[in-house]
Amino acid sequence: MILKSMLNKIIMEKMLKENILPFWQNMTDKENGGFYGEADFHGKISKKAAKGCILNSRILWTFSAAYRILKEESCKIYADHAKDFLFNAFLDKENGGVYWLVDYTGKTLNTRKQFYNIAFAIYALSEHYLAFGDQSSLKAALDLFNLMEKYGLDTVSGGYIEACTNDWQNIEDLRLSSKEINCPKSMNTNLHVLEAYTTLTLVSKETSVRTALENLLRVTLDKIVNKNFNFDLFFDMDWKSLSKDISYGHDIEGSWLLYEAALATGNEKLISEVKQTAVEIANVILPAIDQKNGGLLSGIEFNQGNTGQLITKKEWWPQAEAVVGFYNAYSLSGKQEYLKAAESIWEYIEKYFKDDVNGEWFNELNSDNSPDTKMPKAGFWKCPYHNARACLEIIKRTN
Repeated sequence: MILKSMLNKIIMEKMLKENILPFWQNMTDKENGGFYGEADFHGKISKKAAKGCILNSRILWTFSAAYRILKEESCKIYADHAKDFLFNAFLDKENGGVYWLVDYTGKTLNTRKQFYNIAFAIYALSEHYLAFGDQSSLKAALDLFNLMEKYGLDTVSGGYIEACTNDWQNIEDLRLSSKEINCPKSMNTNLHVLEAYTTLTLVSKETSVRTALENLLRVTLDKIVNKNFNFDLFFDMDWKSLSKDISYGHDIEGSWLLYEAALATGNEKLISEVKQTAVEIANVILPAIDQKNGGLLSGIEFNQGNTGQLITKKEWWPQAEAVVGFYNAYSLSGKQEYLKAAESIWEYIEKYFKDDVNGEWFNELNSDNSPDTKMPKAGFWKCPYHNARACLEIIKRTN
């Protein structure tokens, strides 16, 4: 049955090798290190754009993970290039942790310690160790884990806070971006700490890492996944929800990341509970597939009058996560509607998001499925990790 699906190794390798990876290889900054920080809609590179640690970590993760599946030596070259820049430009040698932003030469621009950012560095370095056995990557990942536990963990209510100053003091503006609510805890940060700790658990023999993962998984199930099987997004320190907004992309992404985390713990009780939760989340998200225009809708925003407004523009990353999330639900439940959902979204990606001219995927589509030409092809938040990972996950799951 799986072999008859369009979601298979051949299709996914073609997307990786011909569309996604070549674009990011071309983003390599051979003069100043790392990768260029921005490329416009047409793929024109801005060579003096600032470089974010999140983008660099996601590129490091992508080429490391791609090497593990594709076994192509070129992936190691680009992964090592990203790792070297992370060590040279982003690692804070004095206070520990990783910086938020550097200029195109690697000079520090923003030193704030955002725990979401640290999580991605852990995730990437753990994957680099998995791929190449680089002990320095594992050591750096564990060092960052220890800092996360020391400064980011809420030892009273559980989970992780958003940010600190460069030297780990309280900071007034905790937001990840201008779109966020200024609050001490978020789904987004905690989900990606969970993601990072999942891979670190696989590579580390430290009991403390596995314990931290189990604790965060419990917090996520109890405090973040609500009674409707959506993820609440923003919280105070005691996990009181501060927003009614819904992010369909995070919901379906979280569904399969939760299951991967449970598997990594080896806790059979957690695995069983999360298996049910993952399928429930996918079931709730099925109606978020746009039956008229195709693809996964982004979510719902609530105004001050508590009126929900459907977001009609579609972003690239929820589509990628939906392919994996629905395929995961199909694998866990055997229900064909989830496989059909994953296939329909992949068809939509191939038809509307994939850029056959300049490579990579378009950032956002308007409600008529035309690409938004104002949005960059690469940038602080536009990266190869969601779409490359979707391809790699389907390859693993269909082999």
